[in-house]
Amino acid sequence: MRHLLSALVQNVPGVLSHISGMLASRGYNIDSLAVGETETPDLSRMTFVVMGDDRVLDQVRKQLEKVVTVVEVEDISSQDFVERDLMLARVRAPKGTHRSEIFELVRIFRGKIVDVGADELIVEISGRESKVQAFIERIRPYGITQLVRTGRIALVRSGQGAATDIGGQAAVEVHS
Repeated sequence: MRHLLSALVQNVPGVLSHISGMLASRGYNIDSLAVGETETPDLSRMTFVVMGDDRVLDQVRKQLEKVVTVVEVEDISSQDFVERDLMLARVRAPKGTHRSEIFELVRIFRGKIVDVGADELIVEISGRESKVQAFIERIRPYGITQLVRTGRIALVRSGQGAATDIGGQAAVEVHS
């Protein structure tokens, strides 16, 4: 089973190394990890994806809560949350038909071309993990020369089925 944990940690040197090393030394594999500063500069949020049953999840939580620099740990897997993944891919794209096909794929997946070279493009795609993975599978035949992904980031929604005003339009996202 896939579990998504969000940990609020003190933004101090070595915290990422300490936490990831501690989990690895106890035999827990981190499937995905993203970390970044929060709205409070002295705190960072670490988002972990770990695989395992409820016992594994409970043990990982307990280990995280023992770390002095960890302020709070929350299992957000069972809550209503928004999750995103970011990917950059360098794709072979010689001028001609293939390039226009790649541009069309990027448009369909609501991505961006962030760099254009003579024979390659760098594409940015963000969204749910399944969307990013689907794009990778569609673009692979053209030739991916480099690929990097952030790992999952997530926030719990403020309310069930909360409508949000985005650019003057009401938007409701039921499942992310």
